[in-house]
Amino acid sequence: MAASNSESVLAAKVAEIRACRICVERPRGKPLPHEPRPVVVPSARARILIAGQAPGTRVHASGRPFTDRSGDRLREWLGVSDAEFYDSDNFAIVPMGFCFPGLDAKGGDLPPRRECAAHWRAELMAAMPQIDLLLLIGQYAQSWHLGSAREKGVTETVRNWRAYASPSSGRAMIVPLPHPSWRNTGWLKKNPWFEAELLPVLRRAVVERITRAAPIQMHESNSSRENRS
Repeated sequence: MAASNSESVLAAKVAEIRACRICVERPRGKPLPHEPRPVVVPSARARILIAGQAPGTRVHASGRPFTDRSGDRLREWLGVSDAEFYDSDNFAIVPMGFCFPGLDAKGGDLPPRRECAAHWRAELMAAMPQIDLLLLIGQYAQSWHLGSAREKGVTETVRNWRAYASPSSGRAMIVPLPHPSWRNTGWLKKNPWFEAELLPVLRRAVVERITRAAPIQMHESNSSRENRS
């Protein structure tokens, strides 16, 4: 699909998404507790897709993805500036749920609405065939995109990142990530391999795709192997 054709398809799809009220009018369970405000940035040119969970309160207010502390940490992980991150030629940002799902009794975010991915995700992914690096943030994105290949939990799935980061011919490269929430600071301290081994490889893959450089191999460095031997 040519980029111009993809752009037309995506523009029409985004217009439909902006008007979507499935979670209010045909909900699976309780309806969305507020007016829908979808936050999604598909792209016909970006080679990297960020598959997050759903907007939080700050993103719901701003209407722009990752305008919170989680976004600051994610951009640090990727090694990109705000300008690079919000350039839709670099990144498509398509969460599992497009609208803020509301808060639970303890004040935490509810899971992404189940209606959203079931209705929209396959069509959007098909309209972005140029994507060749999928960043799967958290259990919902990992469950959808990895299916039975996903490990039992997020930690083990992320720990097994090398298995997903070496794609077979014609398949996109996949890198599972924990949520960049500052609530996961303790997780990062308990799992130093994430910053020491995964992030350098991820940053190189991102640089290659946003600079259109020659492909690199997604394998661990010799130094990483030596450190574990």
